Amino acid sequence: MRGPGLFSDIGKKAKDLLNKDYTYDPKLTISTYSASGVGLTAAAVNKGGVYTFDVGSQYKYKNTLIDVKVDTNSNISTTLTITDIVPYSKAIASFKIPDYNSGKLELQYLHDHASFASVVALKQSPVVDLSVTLGTKAAAFGVEAGFDTASGNFAKYTLGIGLTKPEYNASIVLEDKLDTLRASYLHHLDEKQKTSAVAEIVRQFSANKNIVTIGGQYELDPLTTVKARFNNSGKVTALLQHELKPKSFLTLAGEFDTKALEKAPKFGLALALKP
Repeated sequence: MRGPGLFSDIGKKAKDLLNKDYTYDPKLTISTYSASGVGLTAAAVNKGGVYTFDVGSQYKYKNTLIDVKVDTNSNISTTLTITDIVPYSKAIASFKIPDYNSGKLELQYLHDHASFASVVALKQSPVVDLSVTLGTKAAAFGVEAGFDTASGNFAKYTLGIGLTKPEYNASIVLEDKLDTLRASYLHHLDEKQKTSAVAEIVRQFSANKNIVTIGGQYELDPLTTVKARFNNSGKVTALLQHELKPKSFLTLAGEFDTKALEKAPKFGLALALKP
């Protein structure tokens, strides 16, 4: 990644450690790729006793990636990604059938000291999202805004600053039209960045509400990682992930509410296989 990265990268590592891979539904994913650039992915999920399935195909040729996915609700999702139309740029077009108003066009440009991203909905009176980030890999400042062309008003505006060092990541983001402050700090405890601790504070000014979340991950061995998090709302969550073979993972996760012990805990299992 060049320069400061995109605005969405500010605070992303802390957010991923606190949220990524936590699942509370049985899920099976099987993926395979060929040397010709064709990939196939099939996934099945049980949500509340209802099974959903989807099948996706990816094809990569030079700087172009085409991704098509079909699910059991007869939705067809297509994403076309082209990199380096001009140097350091990326264009992403996506749409879903039969929802013809779901089309979006995204443009990204990354440079040594700046980045730019724009997302436009492909429909009448779209919402236009713009973001600009300035700085370096070590320190970045960015702004993001969404303009609703139908009402002529800003749908959102956000400010963010991020600091990145080999041993830590820190960020402060003002979002929800500057009504919410989200501050996070991630510290790596080893050189491989496999054992880490993270803390996040979310302050909503209008509601006078604070949410504090603390979490971490620990590498038990080169193939097994455990993660955990808890917040001041009383929810405790844990995860164990084991690499069965290269790029194939078994993940077990659970969550219970210490302030509502009468509620049944949540449990989930996910198996991702890449033959």
